[in-house]
Amino acid sequence: MDDSCCTPADGTAMTAGRAEEVAALLKALADPVRLRLVSLIASTAAGEACVCDLNEAFDLTQATVSHHLKVLHTAGVLDRDKRGVWAYYRVRPEALAAVADVFSSPALAGVRA
Repeated sequence: MDDSCCTPADGTAMTAGRAEEVAALLKALADPVRLRLVSLIASTAAGEACVCDLNEAFDLTQATVSHHLKVLHTAGVLDRDKRGVWAYYRVRPEALAAVADVFSSPALAGVRA
Protein backbone atom coordinates (compact mmCIF):
# COMPACT_ATOMS: atom_id res chain seq x y z
CA MET A 1 0.00 0.00 0.00
CA ASP A 2 1.26 3.48 -0.88
CA ASP A 3 1.31 5.75 2.19
CA SER A 4 2.26 8.92 0.26
CA CYS A 5 -0.19 11.78 0.57
CA CYS A 6 0.58 13.37 -2.77
CA THR A 7 0.74 12.33 -6.37
CA PRO A 8 4.37 12.47 -7.48
CA ALA A 9 5.29 14.92 -10.22
CA ASP A 10 6.07 12.66 -13.14
CA GLY A 11 5.49 14.99 -16.09
CA THR A 12 8.05 17.10 -17.86
CA ALA A 13 8.14 20.39 -16.03
CA MET A 14 9.43 23.66 -17.39
CA THR A 15 13.05 24.35 -16.55
CA ALA A 16 13.89 27.22 -14.24
CA GLY A 17 15.51 29.15 -17.11
CA ARG A 18 12.51 28.69 -19.38
CA ALA A 19 10.20 29.77 -16.56
CA GLU A 20 12.19 33.01 -16.25
CA GLU A 21 11.87 33.65 -19.99
CA VAL A 22 8.13 32.99 -20.11
CA ALA A 23 7.53 34.99 -16.91
CA ALA A 24 9.15 38.02 -18.58
CA LEU A 25 6.81 37.63 -21.56
CA LEU A 26 3.77 37.27 -19.31
CA LYS A 27 4.80 40.30 -17.26
CA ALA A 28 5.12 42.39 -20.42
CA LEU A 29 1.69 41.25 -21.62
CA ALA A 30 0.00 41.74 -18.24
CA ASP A 31 -1.28 45.20 -19.09
CA PRO A 32 -4.48 46.03 -21.01
CA VAL A 33 -2.77 48.64 -23.21
CA ARG A 34 0.02 46.22 -24.13
CA LEU A 35 -2.43 43.44 -24.90
CA ARG A 36 -4.34 45.79 -27.19
CA LEU A 37 -1.11 46.89 -28.88
CA VAL A 38 -0.15 43.29 -29.61
CA SER A 39 -3.66 42.56 -30.85
CA LEU A 40 -3.68 45.62 -33.11
CA ILE A 41 -0.30 44.80 -34.60
CA ALA A 42 -1.13 41.13 -35.10
CA SER A 43 -4.43 41.96 -36.80
CA THR A 44 -2.98 44.21 -39.50
CA ALA A 45 -3.01 42.89 -43.05
CA ALA A 46 0.73 43.53 -43.38
CA GLY A 47 1.54 41.93 -40.03
CA GLU A 48 3.19 45.11 -38.86
CA ALA A 49 2.19 48.58 -37.77
CA CYS A 50 3.82 52.00 -37.69
CA VAL A 51 4.03 53.69 -34.32
CA CYS A 52 2.25 56.67 -35.88
CA ASP A 53 -0.83 54.50 -36.55
CA LEU A 54 -0.73 52.89 -33.12
CA ASN A 55 -0.77 56.26 -31.36
CA GLU A 56 -4.13 57.06 -32.96
CA ALA A 57 -5.77 53.97 -31.47
CA PHE A 58 -5.32 55.14 -27.87
CA ASP A 59 -6.33 58.10 -25.78
CA LEU A 60 -2.77 58.26 -24.45
CA THR A 61 0.24 60.44 -25.09
CA GLN A 62 2.73 59.37 -27.73
CA ALA A 63 5.31 58.95 -24.97
CA THR A 64 3.08 56.51 -23.07
CA VAL A 65 2.37 54.41 -26.16
CA SER A 66 6.10 54.41 -26.97
CA HIS A 67 6.88 53.27 -23.42
CA HIS A 68 4.50 50.31 -23.74
CA LEU A 69 5.99 49.41 -27.13
CA LYS A 70 9.48 49.55 -25.65
CA VAL A 71 8.46 47.19 -22.83
CA LEU A 72 7.03 44.72 -25.36
CA HIS A 73 10.12 45.00 -27.56
CA THR A 74 12.55 44.59 -24.66
CA ALA A 75 10.67 41.50 -23.46
CA GLY A 76 10.92 39.98 -26.93
CA VAL A 77 7.21 40.13 -27.78
CA LEU A 78 7.72 42.59 -30.65
CA ASP A 79 10.36 43.16 -33.32
CA ARG A 80 11.07 46.75 -34.37
CA ASP A 81 12.39 48.22 -37.62
CA LYS A 82 13.36 51.87 -37.98
CA ARG A 83 12.45 53.36 -41.34
CA GLY A 84 13.42 56.98 -41.51
CA VAL A 85 11.86 58.70 -38.51
CA TRP A 86 9.23 55.99 -37.94
CA ALA A 87 9.40 52.68 -36.12
CA TYR A 88 7.43 49.67 -37.37
CA TYR A 89 6.51 46.82 -35.04
CA ARG A 90 5.82 43.13 -35.70
CA VAL A 91 4.69 40.44 -33.29
CA ARG A 92 7.28 37.71 -32.75
CA PRO A 93 5.32 34.47 -33.28
CA GLU A 94 7.78 32.47 -31.20
CA ALA A 95 7.12 34.71 -28.18
CA LEU A 96 3.38 34.15 -28.37
CA ALA A 97 3.95 30.43 -28.97
CA ALA A 98 6.00 30.26 -25.77
CA VAL A 99 3.12 31.80 -23.83
CA ALA A 100 0.58 29.52 -25.51
CA ASP A 101 2.67 26.45 -24.67
CA VAL A 102 2.30 27.20 -20.97
CA PHE A 103 -1.45 26.95 -21.27
CA SER A 104 -1.58 23.99 -23.64
CA SER A 105 -0.26 21.52 -21.08
CA PRO A 106 -2.30 18.29 -20.90
CA ALA A 107 -2.65 18.90 -17.16
CA LEU A 108 -4.56 22.10 -17.93
CA ALA A 109 -6.89 20.49 -20.46
CA GLY A 110 -10.43 20.98 -19.27
CA VAL A 111 -9.51 23.70 -16.77
CA ARG A 112 -11.94 26.62 -17.11
CA ALA A 113 -11.76 30.14 -15.75
